Amino acid sequence: MSPDIDAEVIVVGGGPAGAVTSWALAREGADVLVLDRARFPRDKICAEYLSPQASRILSDMGVLEDVESTSPAHLAGMRVRAPNGLVMDGEFAASHGFRGFRDKGLAVRRTILDEIILRGARKAGARVEEGVRVTDLTRDSAGRVSGVTTIGPDGAPLVRRARYVVGADGLRSVVGRRLGLVKTSRVWPRRIALVAHYTKVQGVTDMGEMHVDYDGYFGIVDVGGGTMNVAVVIPMDRAKQLGDDKTAFFEAWIASRPHLAERFVGAERITPVRATGPFATVSRRGWAPGAALVGDAADFFDPFTGEGIYAALRGGELLAPHLLDALRAPAKDERRLLSRYDAARKHEFGGKWKLERIVGMSIAHPYFLNNAAKVLSRRKDLADLLVGVAGDFVPPKVVLNPRFLFNLFISPAFKT
Repeated sequence: MSPDIDAEVIVVGGGPAGAVTSWALAREGADVLVLDRARFPRDKICAEYLSPQASRILSDMGVLEDVESTSPAHLAGMRVRAPNGLVMDGEFAASHGFRGFRDKGLAVRRTILDEIILRGARKAGARVEEGVRVTDLTRDSAGRVSGVTTIGPDGAPLVRRARYVVGADGLRSVVGRRLGLVKTSRVWPRRIALVAHYTKVQGVTDMGEMHVDYDGYFGIVDVGGGTMNVAVVIPMDRAKQLGDDKTAFFEAWIASRPHLAERFVGAERITPVRATGPFATVSRRGWAPGAALVGDAADFFDPFTGEGIYAALRGGELLAPHLLDALRAPAKDERRLLSRYDAARKHEFGGKWKLERIVGMSIAHPYFLNNAAKVLSRRKDLADLLVGVAGDFVPPKVVLNPRFLFNLFISPAFKT
């Protein structure tokens, strides 16, 4: 390694996206330095759900057994309740002919998961520094990213130089904003989430649950050890109603819905109610000269489909080979090589992005979701297909054809 740089690649953020990117680079011999402002284990506002295909990546990293040893919850599928009260159940193990890496998903606290995955990156050879906040990017005379400016535990600013910087720093990515690649969409509905953890909630099974109402939606999932991840997601235009007491708003939202309130009788909240959002951030592309984005820093739309952790893990896998090629190639080839990363992201996630936006619009306009519920509550085979797409093992094209979507969202209106 050149004495003029601190690492070949600096990865900003040690969560799932940063850890997998670092692992994939380090195992191929790249010198990688991970910088994270937190100290692990650390908590993170998240749905804490991993699709069946996420276990494949954890297995490849050699950390799946470590995750399993913590007694996570195993999810058989998803249950969705529409505003009209109809319920649709979809399972991962179904008769449609598609199979995931496993027949069940996982749900586990981020305080557990992130530390294990980052440990896998360390084992592959990545260096990790915790308690280091990245505040800016540095650039060379040509405007190419050449490193980062940090503030360490002692409060002193320090420039760290690298051939490439990877922004894996989440929804409010410093790297993405400094590159000018990330913006909040003004087209798609924006939402914020309130999240807390409870024990002693009644009626929770091995199905993740989403309850959609006319002014937001509610999610609950067992994350192991008798702990439930509970979320209320509301449109951004209701944010002013939160006031100074997020907890009061959160508890009142649940209490005002009898089918939810009865399940929280005797329940105990064990973590504070915290907020995150707004969602619906998009990036113009996933790279710039000397830098790349991965995970939520590159794209985050809505937590309804639970795509966040899998997209972060898979995104790190996708980025690493293109970044390795760029490290080994002449500078003149950088644009061509990193453009392939954008193509890989579009190929991998393009169908899912479309489906996420369709689902997001149906939540914003419940008329369509109510129509879908009329179909899916009777046709479990179709519900299984949709859940399989959300589980990352059924190709999105199976449900994105116009006939399927018409039958799902529009045709029931002509039969009532």
